Amino acid sequence: MLGTIGGVGMWAVVVVLPSVQAEFGVDRASASLPYTAAMVGFAVGNIVIGRAIDRMGYWVPALVSALALGTGFLLASLAQSNLQFSLVHGLFIGTGTACIFGPLIADISHWFQRRRGVAVAIAAAGNYLAGVIWPALMPMAMAAQGWRFVYAGIGVICLVTMVPLILALRRPAPREAFAGLGNARRAQPISLSPRALQVLLVIAGLGCCVAMSMPQVHLVAYCMDLGYGVARGSEMLAMMMAAGIVSRIASGFIADRIGGVRTVLLGSVLQCFALMLYIPFDGLASLYVVSLVFGLSQGGIVPSYAVVVREYMPASEAGQRVGIVITATILGMAIGGWMSGWIYDLTGSYAAAFLNGIAWNLLNVLVMVTLLWKSRRAVALTA
Repeated sequence: MLGTIGGVGMWAVVVVLPSVQAEFGVDRASASLPYTAAMVGFAVGNIVIGRAIDRMGYWVPALVSALALGTGFLLASLAQSNLQFSLVHGLFIGTGTACIFGPLIADISHWFQRRRGVAVAIAAAGNYLAGVIWPALMPMAMAAQGWRFVYAGIGVICLVTMVPLILALRRPAPREAFAGLGNARRAQPISLSPRALQVLLVIAGLGCCVAMSMPQVHLVAYCMDLGYGVARGSEMLAMMMAAGIVSRIASGFIADRIGGVRTVLLGSVLQCFALMLYIPFDGLASLYVVSLVFGLSQGGIVPSYAVVVREYMPASEAGQRVGIVITATILGMAIGGWMSGWIYDLTGSYAAAFLNGIAWNLLNVLVMVTLLWKSRRAVALTA
């Protein structure tokens, strides 16, 4: 519930972008600045809040973040310039939204032993569910009352709903209790230092999300280029996000059986295969099918990084470690979205952009194969 409500901070600005552009009289690049600012705040927030929950638990940092999120939407509804609108998104909305992703899935990982992967996946699915619900509801309210009323309403909704939900989570995660259990999970052996493992996970996060961003960011524009229109592309994108929810939860069950590294590797290979399908199949019906396949492939990759962190790193560092990896995935999305557009401007086609995404995806596969090999080697040496 927290992820679904608070996830509005990632999607609202996308919905109001045309209205904000028209009211403030700026070009499309300037109108996109609030989204960029929100993503920067989201990235920084995942690290800062993640580190805070390692020290004081989840609810206090999350409460501050929820208050910032709700206040941010109220302030944004009063903005008189695109600069003010952008600053509010970066300082309040983006940072506030961070509490419902990396820090949340890091904290919930402390509550579960046997079903940790499923628990993490369900919590992370709220972010995708927000991407299905909020963009569908907001246009109806905007048509009647305008974007400022909608933003103010979202701010009130966040404050009224998220604060009680977070206060219900005041009980600290039972890290010490689990540590005393004989069947508690211990960090698995791997022939890498924690710093080296963190660096490799950052590279993997960049690689998978540069690839992931290609269809997520440019699918609507791609459909316009093919003559199918914005509506068809939006339908494909919504279907992709809905399929991502299924993928996330299914990946949680898979991670509980085969581990986080193998789950990321499986999702990455399937995502690469789906990207390849975009190149030869550009018919309307086939694009719907390929987008569905892509959504079913990629949804579980990012949450599985949290499972990997918990499997190989100390529990006391989970918030900060997960936050760093999540930040890398966000940067990957930001870089990949821009890079695909840049390649399109150079070539006049998205074919090369899809190939670029495939290359980055293969980098992720290489990293995960390396981690799998290093973990098997460590097990062999300790046997």
